[in-house]
This record gives sequence, C-alpha cells and structure tokens, in this order.
Amino acid sequence: MFRARRIWVTAAAVLAVTGGVSGSAQAVPPTDTGPFTATAAADDGALPPGWRITGKGSARQLVWRSGRQVPMGDARVEFHAGDRLLGVPRPARDGRTFRLGLDATTPTQLTDLHVVAGGRQLDAAGVTSGSGGGPSQAAPRRPAPLPPGAVDPGRPGTYRTTTGEYTLDPVRLPGYAQPVEMKAVVVAPKGATGKRPLALFLHGRHYTCYKPGTDDITGDWPCPTGIKPVPSYRGYLRDQRLLASQGYVTVSVSANGINAQDADAEDAGAQARSSLVRLHLARWADWSAHPRTAPAVVRDAPAADLSRVLLIGHSRGGEGVNRAAMDSLYPPPAAQDGYHGPVRWKIRGTVLIGPTIFGQNPVADVPSVTLLPGCDGDVSDLQGEVYVDGTRGVSRGAALHSAVYVEGADHNFFNTEWTPGQAQAPAEDDFYDDPDQRDPVCSPGTATRLTADQQHRAGSTYIATAARLFVAGDDRARELLDGSGRRAPSADPARVLTHAVGAGRRGGFLPDGQVTVSGGRLCSAVDPDPAVACLDDSDQGLSPHFAQWDTSKEIGRRAVALRWSAAGSPTTVRPGGPLSLSGAKSLALRVIVPPDTTGTRLDVSLTDASGHRATLGRVRVDGLPGTRRTASYWAREVRVPLTAATPAGLDLRHIKSLSLTPRSRSGRAWLMDAWGWRPGTPAVTAAALPRVDIGRLTVKEGDSGVRTYRVPVRVSGRGSGQVRIYLGDPATGRDTSRLVTVRPGGHDLDVPIEVKGNTRFDYGVQHDLFVKAVHGAVVGAHHGGVTAENDDPMPTYTVTPVADRVTEGAPLRWKVTLSAPADVDINPGFVVQPVTTGPELSTLDVDPRWLRENSGEEPAPERPLSKVANLSLWTTVPAGRSGVEIDLPTVTDQVTEQPESVLFRATDENGEPRADGPVLTGTVLDPS
Repeated sequence: MFRARRIWVTAAAVLAVTGGVSGSAQAVPPTDTGPFTATAAADDGALPPGWRITGKGSARQLVWRSGRQVPMGDARVEFHAGDRLLGVPRPARDGRTFRLGLDATTPTQLTDLHVVAGGRQLDAAGVTSGSGGGPSQAAPRRPAPLPPGAVDPGRPGTYRTTTGEYTLDPVRLPGYAQPVEMKAVVVAPKGATGKRPLALFLHGRHYTCYKPGTDDITGDWPCPTGIKPVPSYRGYLRDQRLLASQGYVTVSVSANGINAQDADAEDAGAQARSSLVRLHLARWADWSAHPRTAPAVVRDAPAADLSRVLLIGHSRGGEGVNRAAMDSLYPPPAAQDGYHGPVRWKIRGTVLIGPTIFGQNPVADVPSVTLLPGCDGDVSDLQGEVYVDGTRGVSRGAALHSAVYVEGADHNFFNTEWTPGQAQAPAEDDFYDDPDQRDPVCSPGTATRLTADQQHRAGSTYIATAARLFVAGDDRARELLDGSGRRAPSADPARVLTHAVGAGRRGGFLPDGQVTVSGGRLCSAVDPDPAVACLDDSDQGLSPHFAQWDTSKEIGRRAVALRWSAAGSPTTVRPGGPLSLSGAKSLALRVIVPPDTTGTRLDVSLTDASGHRATLGRVRVDGLPGTRRTASYWAREVRVPLTAATPAGLDLRHIKSLSLTPRSRSGRAWLMDAWGWRPGTPAVTAAALPRVDIGRLTVKEGDSGVRTYRVPVRVSGRGSGQVRIYLGDPATGRDTSRLVTVRPGGHDLDVPIEVKGNTRFDYGVQHDLFVKAVHGAVVGAHHGGVTAENDDPMPTYTVTPVADRVTEGAPLRWKVTLSAPADVDINPGFVVQPVTTGPELSTLDVDPRWLRENSGEEPAPERPLSKVANLSLWTTVPAGRSGVEIDLPTVTDQVTEQPESVLFRATDENGEPRADGPVLTGTVLDPS
C-alpha cells in the first residue's frame, strides 16, 4: 500500500513583526513586480531572482515572473526543482507571471529552481535573457542534397480548387466553462467525381484574440467587444490547396475556445481537441448521408469519403489528432468526452507537425508522420519523436511511424497565421534571436535557417507525401518517409531527413529489459543520475529521443551508448533470445552521433546462435547541425545489406548478437535500435487492445484515523496488456513504479492511497499517478490520482515585543506565536509604513544585507525606510512549532540623532496593508 507523508514548501526567513495583535498568518509579498525575498533553500537566504512565494492557506503559490513576455505557445511551462518536476503553473493575463499552487507534493527545499518549456530553460536561456549557440561555434557546412525519390508529392495536381467556410452552433465540452466554436474553412477540388478522401487540419495553441491595428493579443474566449478572434485555422490554406488540387476534400477547424481554457485541463486539452475533431467528422458523416443539410461550401464540394481520412495536427493539435485516432478505435470514458455518437469514419493516418505528446501515448496501429522542426523554439525538445519511438513493441508493429527532421524550420511558420508578414494578427518567429549572440544554426539569415515560405513549402510537401502513402496507397512515396535517404524536390532547398519504425521491419534489437551489452553501456533516456543517463549537462543540446516525461526517472526508455578513444573495440548487443531476420533485405540501424561531427564509421556484424559471425559492411554517420539551443542529438537511419550473411554461413533465423566496431579514431554514438528491413508498406489492422484511463478523486482529510482511497481507474476495450504506473511520493518528490497487467473488468491496476486525518492545518496533499503503455494496451488519460484537501482552519498569530526599544547596533526583536501548531510552515508578511510621530529609521541605520534581502534596494542615498520601494518582511514559523523570534538588525553610526522609529503593518493576501492587522513598531536610540 502506498502511504504519503505530508510535506510542504519552507518560505523564508527574515521578518520583523510587532506586538500583541492577533491576525491570520499569510505569505503575500506586495506586488508581482517587487523583490523576491521569500526563501526556501538558497545559501544567501533568498529565492533566485524572479521567484517568490505568495498567498495563504490553500491559496499559497510559488510565483515566477519573466523578464519579458512568454508567448502563448504549445509547450507547457513547468516549474522544476533540480531534476524534479514541481508542476505546471497557471499563466497570468500579463503573459509574464506564472503561479503554481503549493501543497504537500512540493519538496521542502526548493533548490535549483528553474522554469522549463519544451526542454528550454526560460529563466536562464530562453525568454529571460536570450542565448545563442556560443561564439566559438562556426556555421555548419551544407552537405550535398539527397537523391530525388521516384515521386514528388509536392507538385500540384490537376484540379482547380474552391474555398469557403462554415460556422455551426458552438458545443459544450466536459471541463470547459465556455462553449467551443464549431468553425472551419474548406478547400475542395473542382470537378472531381465520386467520393474524395478527407483531410482534416487542427491548429495548435496560440493567442486567441487580437485588436486590429495594434500589437494587443490575448488568450480570452470569447473575445471581448472590439477584439477579433485570431484565425489560426486559416493558416494551412496553402497545404489545403495542394491537397485539394490532388483530389482531396480538406477542412481546417478552429480551436480557440479550447486554447483559451486548457490551462486547467489535466491533459492540457488533448481529450477536448479529440472531441472537437470527432464532432466535425460526425457532421461530415451526417452531410454525406443527408447532403441537403450541409452548409453551402460542403454541398458545393465533392462528397467526402469518410472511410479514407487523414488527420493533420500542429503542436497541441498534433496530440489532439493522435487522441482522436485513438478514440476512434478505443472509445474514451463518456464522462470525459464531448462526442457520444458512433464512429462512422476510418483514420488512415496522421501527420503531426512539431507536436506535443504530454501523455506519451502514441497510437501504435495508425500510421503516422511526425515533422520535427530543427529550430523549434516552442516545443524545443522535439518530444514528438515519441510518436515514433513510443510505438515499438506496443502492438503489431505493421504501421509505419516516420520522423521527418526539417533542418532550419521553426515552430510557427508552418501556419501562415502565426508568421510575421503573413498573419492578420501579431505574429513572431518562435526561435528567439539575440543580436549580440546569434545562433549559427537557427538565427535568421544563417545558411541553415529556412525562410517562412521555404519552410511552409517543405511542410506542404511532406503532408502530401503522407497522404500519398497512407490514403492513396502509393508505395512509391514510402522512400521519402522511411529512412531510405530520398528527397522530394518540391521541398527544396530545405534539407529533410527521415527515419522510421514499423511497416516491413522485423526482428528488432531493442535496448529493452532483456538485452545485455558489452563494450558499451545501456543508458536511460530519463534519469537524474548522470552515470546512468544517456546525455548529461556537458552535452551541448537535447535529444528528441530522450525528451522528459512527467517522471523524474523513467523505466524502459533506453539506448546503447558507445564511447571510444581508439578504433577497433566493439560494442555487442545481445537480446534475451535469438531473433529472426529471415526474409529481410537489409539491417536498418538508427544511430545518434553528436551534432556537427562528421565521419563516424562503424563496422556492423551479426553472430548467430551457432557462433557463425559475418561483418555486413561499414556505415558512416554524420551529426546534424546543432547548438546548445537545439535538439540535434537525433538518430540517422543507416542500412547495411544482408548479402554477406549467406557466404558466411549465418543463420538469419537465429541471430544471437549485433556488434558495432568503431573505425574512426575516437567518438561517441548511441544505438536506438536495429531491425531487419524489407521494402513495402503492409496493410494495417488495429489490434483489439485494452484502454486505460486514470481519473482523480478529491477527498477531505478528516479529523482522525486513516482512510484508504483508490485512484479512479477505468480499463475498457478487449484483451490484456501491460502498462507501467508511476506513483509520485509527496514526501520526497520521487516516483515509484511497477509493471501491471491490465484487462477489462480486472482489478490489477488497483492503487490504494492512505489519507491520515488530523486537526492541524496543512495545505493538503496530492498523490499523482501516471501510466504509460508498454505492450498490448493503449492509454488515454495518463494522469490522475487522489487529492486530500485540508479541512482545518489556518492558525491565527499574535506578535509580542522581546526588544522593541534598543540602542543602535543591537537588533530589534519580536516573537510571533501561533494560536496552534500547524503541519506546515506558516508565513506572516508585513510591509513598511511611515511612522506616525518623530524621526523614522533610515536605510543607513539598518544592516545593508538585510535591506537588500528584503527590498532589493541599496542603502545609499539615505532615505526613510517607508520610502524604500517594496520593502516587505517575512517570517517562517516551522511546522510543528508554535512560535519564533525574529530580528531587525541595526548598525552603529557616528551621528548624533534623536530616537528613530520603524513601523510595519501586516499584509492581506494581495500584499496590501491590513487596516485591522497586527502593527509592528520599534525604536532605536543613540548610545548613552
């Protein structure tokens, strides 16, 4: 049984309070722009710049304020303490302030606080100060272009196109207070006969409203009077026209209503976006059956063939269409879903453009193409790679899952309405450029950075390539997506690289729990221990393959790490049992080498169960252009033919090991996997799998005893499969995990949580459960748990003087006493006020360090303390204690002065002085 111990944030330390008045304990600094003097763990007694703790009781929050506006984007803004994810804060309307509720899930010591979005640290390198690739990095050289493929899907087709829009009644979605719009733009072929396949586009998370003629943009919904909706759904018209010219009916739907409200959704809006997509598909199914009921633009288009649907999603829209594909095969819980009708369509494939995948739950049995922008400044970790890697071993493996790396592309320019100079609303390049330290790979104007038009053309081409392969069934397009090293000339001059899993690949060497490695090491994609992790802080940049999930340590996501200082030392990978490569044409390997490296050469050898060994050939792997601001540790696909196996007497039905022998003098590499590759695109049939959805239960802690609650879990579908669950420990911030077999109607995924009742105040405790599919299962809602709410009143406090009339050089001292001990730290807050009579204590009368810590101001020039901006005082009554003494240190000077006084007044939860709150006074005298 899992048992949670309450734990909380300690908020800091130096405060002066005064005498004998009762009040409510609180921790509220005066304004969002003031100094951040509340502390929890820093050596100098202060939180890092830009951080503070505010509020009281259940409203207690950790707050970070950026030095510049953080754009409303698709990556989650996350608070971290070291390697621990503290949580996802809520943004304020100013776009700069972010707040995270503090409860028992937060570690006691807030050490190494930082803000991360998409793998990019905002409070160090991204938004706050900017960061380039470093002055020592030279611009990369452009290699020769890849040879062209047999077909070029980026060429327009023979049909002229027609464009129009429809607007339907808005819909209510579970968990969303405001209705969500049902609005779309349709581009269709003119003169096309018969039913035509349907391509549906879903944009990502972006600003929702703007004021024409200004730079004003907001995340409101609905938009206020005089403010217009940002038409993000119109940003794919070029892609739509290309597909329509080739005979597809296309529709791009608006999702502003979800974007404005998904900050409160535990899944960041994935389920709502799925509901919206399927609501539109249901309308198209209705119109196909009853054409006269359709809007004019739909009646004027060819009939849509709902048995051939391609879904295209950008950013959070990518996660939304992935969930829509899942929900179409494995129905979600009715209470979470906004669509409750039958599935009258078939999803043939998905295209995911710079997507998020917060749940890391790709649909294994629906083919996919994931575009990874090499200069993505929003979803900077390129976590969409998990749509490829995360499908391995989950189901049948017949679906092709392709990663398409577009060098020099940013996040926004795939949508013209997010592109400066093309958008109606204000827009920007999401890869933030610092003029004083330009990035040699991604700054505009470098040899590797694409213009907006070049990037959009490449995106259109590879969307059309996915349509050609998945919907039209033209296998000639496969080589443009599956790592065969061919290019589509319509995407020129963009350099586009691909690798893939699934389809004709069989007999995989995977770094799973069964494999053993000699001459190298198994490394973990997500692990705080640098001795175990695949990458560490010394590595310049990120790897899409090792993108962080919601856990501090993840089991099972691994690679084989190679490091050598001389040629000739092999690394050997042995699976748990012999593999069959029978019928394969080549051995395909996905290998990462460090960015900007060239000439890594590896000999590839196989050994069978009888001990016969054959060296198949030598591969060369070059790194991608990269800096510390890019996610360029990305695997290149290389292949060696299996023709050498037969002369060596190798039994391809029983392969025991794979060896990689470096032939370059020194280097590093990581093997992601290796497969027996054969040409062709097999037919895909979805397996009958169980589906797991996690819910959240909120309870009161009670006054006594221990109550056991269970995390709400729903297992639906058919069959049985394996998932791995991670339960967060509120006491340590760490996670425990276990592998679970699930089946509909079973009770294997049973997670009891003990909640201990008491009569002492705390901030509540949240137990978080995460789940990920391992084999033979799908996961919808991956995050839930049990939240135990505090039901005890916050203690009041009194303040009494200990030494409130002292000689200069001695500290003023008071004692804060609680009405009752609490199970959490209690943090009263005070602000300085002008004294009512006589001279006032000045900035030169108090300890300079104390003044800096509590206001951020310098002592000179001398001025009364009440003239110091944002001078606020704090104290902490530690958990379990009833009171503390606090000091205000004074200094001795050589000036003869009258007695000087100071006054502080308690603040309310908004940081304003309370008229009825405790008042702190003290007087300092010259030496006699």
